[in-house]
Amino acid sequence: MQRLLFPPFRALKGRQCLQLLAPRAALRAQCDCIRRPLRPGQYSTISEVALQSGRGTVSLPSKAAERVVGRWLLVCSGTVAGAVILGGVTRLTESGLSMVDWHLIKEMKPPTSQEEWEAEFQRYQQFPEFKILNHDMTLTEFKFIWYMEYSHRMWGRLVGLAYILPAAYFWRKGWLSRGMKGHVLALCGLVCFQGLLGWYMVKSGLEEKPDSHDIPRVSQYRLAAHLGSALVLYCASLWTSLSLLLPPHKLPETRALLWLRRFAHGTAGLVFLTALSGAFVAGLDAGLVYNSFPKMGESWIPEDLFTFSPILRNVFENPTTVQFDHRILGITSVTAVTVLYFLSRRIPLPRRTKMAAVTLLALAYTQGSVLFNFIFKISDLDEGIRNI
Repeated sequence: MQRLLFPPFRALKGRQCLQLLAPRAALRAQCDCIRRPLRPGQYSTISEVALQSGRGTVSLPSKAAERVVGRWLLVCSGTVAGAVILGGVTRLTESGLSMVDWHLIKEMKPPTSQEEWEAEFQRYQQFPEFKILNHDMTLTEFKFIWYMEYSHRMWGRLVGLAYILPAAYFWRKGWLSRGMKGHVLALCGLVCFQGLLGWYMVKSGLEEKPDSHDIPRVSQYRLAAHLGSALVLYCASLWTSLSLLLPPHKLPETRALLWLRRFAHGTAGLVFLTALSGAFVAGLDAGLVYNSFPKMGESWIPEDLFTFSPILRNVFENPTTVQFDHRILGITSVTAVTVLYFLSRRIPLPRRTKMAAVTLLALAYTQGSVLFNFIFKISDLDEGIRNI
């Protein structure tokens, strides 16, 4: 048996390295070769690590694999950003309630014949949005809003496939480290949760409310949860991607740098809170209540700010309070971004970090200017209607 399994051992009898090779005889028999002796616990190839642990796949990812995974997550974060933008367009065109049911596979095929479109339109006519708001809508107009919602849903499925299929492939190839596996599982789980939450949100706008004659709309709470989870998914994917693609900078832990890092984290939380408050504004159509800036109507603080009882309800359900809070949060966010920029100028930071601070400042003021221009346009339109 020894002659068959270990033929080189005859030539090595009496040599000093025999004692070092003997403990690895079983492992060397599988590869039918002899390597230089290694220290205890040292392995010469990744294959030996896999065999020693009882697995046949690479257990540690290489730098090339990390770059591939990082680029994949960067693309995924881009698809999530596209979904958020498309969802905003769907909201602005009031198309979100045009598809009145949800099927993972069945609804991927749109209506093709005139009979199928008429049947889809008849289903839509049974729900409050048609009865109260769109009772004079034609089939051609219905097709437009239907395709808007259809595009948003199909894009959501594309996002799910972009996460799940490559994740399964990378997992099988052994390109994910133990820590990265946890990150990827969390991201894929959040994608699935996001899809279910989207239908849960739409369902709230399809419910009959006999005591209410208000315009049918989705729950502002569910809309904020839907947007918030999408932002968390985007930020987590982008952060993980950049952590793999960009080498970390070794900076001295000075007091100024620690303060800048904490202030940056606080600014990020403030921007996230502002975005969530924007979801409440959209859910309640609160942006239409007051269309002047910086005052709200003729006063700085409107009189109907706390008309609901209990008082806490006003923060989430009173359109005036919701718009007021969003304005305050928006101004505070822009101020915080500005302060963050000037703080970054006082500390010797890498060029990449300085460029990020400049970009953030530019985006903040661009967002503010677009919003102000929109408010002024609405104000001019409102004044023109009053003069008719």
